[in-house]
Amino acid sequence: MLKKFYIIIVSLILINTSSAENIKIFEFTEKELLELEVRKVRGAENKTVYSVGSNENGNFLKAVADNAASGLGKEIKINLNKTPFINITWKVEKDLKGIKENTKKGHDYAARVFAIKKTGATPLSNRAINYVFSSNSEVGENRPSPYTKKSIDNVLTSTSDSLNQWVTVKANVQEDFKRFHDLDVSELDGLAIMADTDNSKMKSISYFQNIYFSEN
Repeated sequence: MLKKFYIIIVSLILINTSSAENIKIFEFTEKELLELEVRKVRGAENKTVYSVGSNENGNFLKAVADNAASGLGKEIKINLNKTPFINITWKVEKDLKGIKENTKKGHDYAARVFAIKKTGATPLSNRAINYVFSSNSEVGENRPSPYTKKSIDNVLTSTSDSLNQWVTVKANVQEDFKRFHDLDVSELDGLAIMADTDNSKMKSISYFQNIYFSEN
């Protein structure tokens, strides 16, 4: 099954940002969840089930993927010259231990966030950095998706040392597009969240909280 979600901007909501303040992408409210259409990945049997909740640190999104693959996203305009860093707080409660993530049959992640840049007239030409919470790879590992070299899997967190723990990570998106795609990107065009288990036919449970862009 061809993973094409990374090139699709699934929401009609547009965020246009120009200041250097922190740019929060998702509110994770019931209202927002209704506005964000859940798009099933082509070929997947089921949709990932998304719901919202809250804790002492604010709202979060829960994702349960049971032999499923679908995502949520926003069309955005983020000025990477001013706010190049993406910040993600996330947790994986049930991981996908044992799969080979660098193969088509095992290319699943309990939690991932796509940074998307339009580089052509059609979605198929888009480039993406796929920031992942891996169940089988170590932090710092990176590789092209087994489905397309236009999307790079970049491991920011691993369940080998952070299973069922809230973790906050940061990455320089502008530098990553240069490093992995040799692109000088000043503006980002889309951001998407996904949890998928359609290739492995397994079940994962994960959470996302407080995703924003910052100056440093």
